[in-house]
This record gives sequence, structure tokens and C-alpha cells, in this order.
Amino acid sequence: MAQLNRPGILEAPSLQRMEQCQGKSPYSPEVRERAVKMFVEHRDEYSSEWAAMTGISARLGMTAETLRSWVRRAEVDQGRRPGLTTDERQRMKDLDMETASCGGQRILKDASIFFATELDGRPKK
Repeated sequence: MAQLNRPGILEAPSLQRMEQCQGKSPYSPEVRERAVKMFVEHRDEYSSEWAAMTGISARLGMTAETLRSWVRRAEVDQGRRPGLTTDERQRMKDLDMETASCGGQRILKDASIFFATELDGRPKK
């Protein structure tokens, strides 16, 4: 796809970028673990936490923000930072989906009852 270099014209998102937005990471869980481990092991070699993140992420070919989010998630999962753990987040997602599914079924049931009574031809009491 040719890039447009005109102000106000946005390039269509690439398939890879769209997959990233949909929650599919281009990095394997092993890469995540390795990156977080490298950060923990080499943090003291840098002047700040952010300097460590930018340096290590550059070596691994990812953005510092990606590494930062993985480090924060690991800290929450280990109980060193407040927040919902990965398992708790997944449980919440599952419950939300279950609730949405039940609500949809209830709406369909109510709609079918409504239309059945409207279309049966008997006078209303």
C-alpha cells in the first residue's frame, strides 16, 4: 500500500496493527517472561526505571511501553502492586460474557412472547 504524505489523510491500519488492537500480541509468552526477567536482573545498572525499560526494550526490538506494561502486570500478579491479577481479570471477562449472554437470551425470550401474543389473532383480555 502506498503511503500518503498529505496532512489530514490517514493511512489505513495494517492487518498486523489491527490484530494487535484486538488483543493478539505479536510476542510469545516466553518473550514476555524473558523481557520481564531481564528488566528485573538489570534494573540496577540504569539511572532510572524508565532508562532500564527503554534500554532493554530497544535490545529486544519492542517499545518501552510494551515492556513497561508487562513489568507492571508481573508486579500486580506477584502482589507487589495493587490491582487485579491476570487470573482475576480473566474471571471478570468470563463473568461479563456470561452475563451478556444471559441478558441477550432474556431479551429474545421477551421479544418472542411479545410477538407471539401480537400475532396469534386472539383478542386481548
